[in-house]
Parts: sequence; structure tokens; C-alpha cells
Amino acid sequence: MDLGHKQFCLISDCEDRVGIVARTTGFFAEQGVSIAQANQYVESDDGRFFMRYLVSADAFVGDHTDFAQKFEPIAAEFQMNCRVVDATRLQRVVVMVSKHDHCLAHLLHRWKGGDIRCDIPGVISNHESLRDLVEWYGIPFHHVPVPSDEAGRKAAFEKTAELIDELTPDTIVLARYMQILPPWLCERYRHQVINIHHSFLPSFAGAKPYSQAQDRGVKLIGATCHYVTAELDAGPIIEQDVVRIHHSDSIADLKRYGKDVENLVLARGLRYHLENRVLVHGNKTILFDR
Repeated sequence: MDLGHKQFCLISDCEDRVGIVARTTGFFAEQGVSIAQANQYVESDDGRFFMRYLVSADAFVGDHTDFAQKFEPIAAEFQMNCRVVDATRLQRVVVMVSKHDHCLAHLLHRWKGGDIRCDIPGVISNHESLRDLVEWYGIPFHHVPVPSDEAGRKAAFEKTAELIDELTPDTIVLARYMQILPPWLCERYRHQVINIHHSFLPSFAGAKPYSQAQDRGVKLIGATCHYVTAELDAGPIIEQDVVRIHHSDSIADLKRYGKDVENLVLARGLRYHLENRVLVHGNKTILFDR
């Protein structure tokens, strides 16, 4: 996707009615912008209409906030939940990780190569073990240990929250961060925290999903990228994938297969989020992945 010129992304949802697309695209023509990508979807269960437009706006005088202000009468007419973002601005992504390095290493490699477009102002970990990897990429590494006792955990997450606020992220990625975020932190960054879980949710939520999968004798294992909520591993799902396994595979085999799936699913899910392709609807998502 070429983002070398001024581009805005308009994302909205509202009750489905006749004329929404006509009024929206007519507005684009009036403002002298052209449509680069267009996505629409009507949820059959409740008649909710979702749309995403990426527009080339070199001819528009003003920024995305001016564009949103001009669009406001149409948004009000159709009672839209609506936002307009500058699609060329690099979003700030803070990554949190524990000891497992594969998802972090994959993200940093993709980021360095330009496949994932964002700024990474820092990586936060409850262990020191990945400092050298992170700093090799020129990214600040922050160590915040999380004790097992309740008072220590509370203090650690208060410190973590202060650090996150200082880094001013648009998005937080839990790249195998093996700690449960407190509900107040999940709510503070609602639909901004992305997690990778090493199972095909809702199956095998919680700890040791590969052991659970082997005990159950499943023939497929997978990974799930989802938004974090106060309920463990139950937030809106962004992306998933699977790999076939055999009854003779050991847990070590499953973990090895799973790493590849986790890497790809997290990278895809983060890219969809950064490109404003994910619209949350209740506890599920509308994904405009093409």
C-alpha cells in the first residue's frame, strides 16, 4: 500500500439505511479526494452497517481533523460512530514480552524491513533476558519485574502503567507477555492492547494450551491474535490460523510448530490493526482484510 501522499482513512458504523454510501462518496467528490480502498459490510443479525474508506487527499486543503469536521453533518445525519485518521502517520507501538523471544524477534525483523509500518518507542519486559536483542535494534528496553505477591504485582503494574503513559503508544502488543494485565489497565487501553495466544481460541484458553491440546488428541493446533479484555483470553478476535499435527507429536513438537503460527498470526493481526481494518462489534470483529 503506497502511503507516500496525503491519505485519510474514514471508519464508521451505524444502522443500515438507504443512501449512506451515496452520501459518503458524494462528499468525497465534493472535497476533491479519490477513493483508494473501499469496504462495506452489513451485519445480518442486527442490521449494523460498517464501512472503511481510504482516500487520497492531496487536493484537500487541511488535515484529517478538518476532513472529519466537514464530514460531521453526514455522520450526525446517519448517527454514525465515526473517526477519521491520518493514514500516513506512523502509529506508536509498545511491545511487552517475557522470556519467549520468537514473536518479538519476528515483529522486530518485520518492522526493521518495513513490512510492519510503525514506531516502536520501547519494549517492556518483566525479565532482563531479551535486553540485548531489543537494544540491537536500537529500541529502548525497560525492565519492570513482576513479583508473585499481590502487593508487589500491584506496584509493578502501577509502574508499568506510568511507563506506558510516558511512551504514549497508540497500540500495545503482548508478544508472549506471560502476565495477566489488571482489569483497570485493560479498560484504560480498551481495544488498544493486542495479545497473541498460543491456541485456536476459544479452545484451550489459559495456561499450557499445548498440553491441553495433546491431552485432548486434537488434529489441529493454532494461534489467536485478539484484543485484551478483563476476561482472560476472551477478547474480540482479530486473526487466527492453524497447523495440522499428528498423534505421535510430542509437546515439544507442538510448541515448535506453534511458534511459526504465532509469529504469522500476530504480525498479520497487528498489521490489520495498524491499517484500521479491524472494527470491533460487541465481542467480535469485522475484519476488512482485503
